[in-house]
This record gives sequence, C-alpha cells and structure tokens, in this order.
Amino acid sequence: MFEQNNFDTREQLDLALADKVSEILQQAISLKGKASIAVSGGSTPKGFFKVLSNKDIDWTKVTITLVDERWVDIHSDDSNTRLVHENLLQNKACTAKFFHLKQGEDLCDETLADLNVAANNILLPLDVLILGMGEDGHTASLFPCSAQIKQGLDINNKNALMKVEPTTAPYQRITFSFASLSQSKNIFLHLCGENKKQVFVKALNGDDVFDMPIRKFIQTEHIDTQVYWAV
Repeated sequence: MFEQNNFDTREQLDLALADKVSEILQQAISLKGKASIAVSGGSTPKGFFKVLSNKDIDWTKVTITLVDERWVDIHSDDSNTRLVHENLLQNKACTAKFFHLKQGEDLCDETLADLNVAANNILLPLDVLILGMGEDGHTASLFPCSAQIKQGLDINNKNALMKVEPTTAPYQRITFSFASLSQSKNIFLHLCGENKKQVFVKALNGDDVFDMPIRKFIQTEHIDTQVYWAV
C-alpha cells in the first residue's frame, strides 16, 4: 500500500526526503555497520541528490546503486551512472561506495550471473529504495511493453537483477526485479509535476499490474511505499 506526502515546492520535497533518507541510512549504519541505497535516474532526483550529498552521515559505510541502468557507456548523456556520479557522489557523499550495474561491454548471461551474486552479497535487502515512475507507469526498467515484464513482476523470481529490452524506449537495460526491490526496508516513490500526478491517479484507479507496473508497489498489501510528490 502507500502513504502520500505532498509538498508545495520541489525544494521542500528534496529537503524532507533527504532528511528522512539520511536518518534511515545512519540508523542502519549504527545497527549493522553499513547501509545500502538504490536510486533512480532522470532529472527529478537531481535536487534531492544535491541535498543528500551534503548530509553528515558516515558515507564510507554506505553503498549506493541504481534501481536500473541503460546498457550504454558510462560517459554517455543517457547513463544513470554518470548522473549519480555527477550529482550524488559529491560533497560529503564522495566517500560512499558505488555498485556498478553496467559492467563490461555485453550484458551476457555470465555478467548477469556475477552481478546477481555480488548484489545478493553486498546490497540486498536494500535499506532504502528510491523509485521513479514513467508516463506509462513503468518503474525501474520494469516496462509494460517488454517481453520480460511477467518475469520482472514475479514475486518468485530468484534473480535480483535481470536483462530487459523495452520496445517503447531505447537501449537494452539491466534492472532489479520486483521480487528483490519489494524486500527493501524503506521504499519511496519520488514524483514531481502535474503529469506524474495524473499518471499516479490512473495507477490507483486500475489493477492491471502488467499495464502499469508501479501498481505492484502501491497496491500490494504488505508493501509500504512512501509517496513524495511536489508540483
């Protein structure tokens, strides 16, 4: 299910979300000596990244990763890895570890198997998950148009990471599965703008998860998703 938190400005949202996330990360570090967070790409989280990167927590004990990544060169303008390095792994957060999803030239079965082992050993379950949402209701790279969507949303999927080839968006992708993301201890959905609000309302008013995969995170009873929205 979900709880909605609305803000008058994106700046207010960024401050509130960064305060909450930094508190959770520090608590995780205090309890177990480390913390993990997966973030989403796009322009929406840039302001949040900047605020979070200046928080006083022990970043040397934090591992940051992405919920998904396009299989492009990390120097590409379309690389989420580049986005995170330029906007989050800065300031006080420059000492955090980064778990690369894009490794090597080809997303072959061997690479995917190695990444799954590493993700299970280093990251999962995530202490913090920051999701975004596309205009089609996709989240991470769980695209309704992809042939892999049933596998991606299968709660019994044993693979933490999987390859996705969307038909309505460019590039081959690597993404965490719903099964792995749903185990996260704190899940946030970060939305901005009236268009995204309308998409969210549409998601609430239907129940076909394969049509709008975000529904799995806001309608599944045992999942508590905190929705942060600003104009």
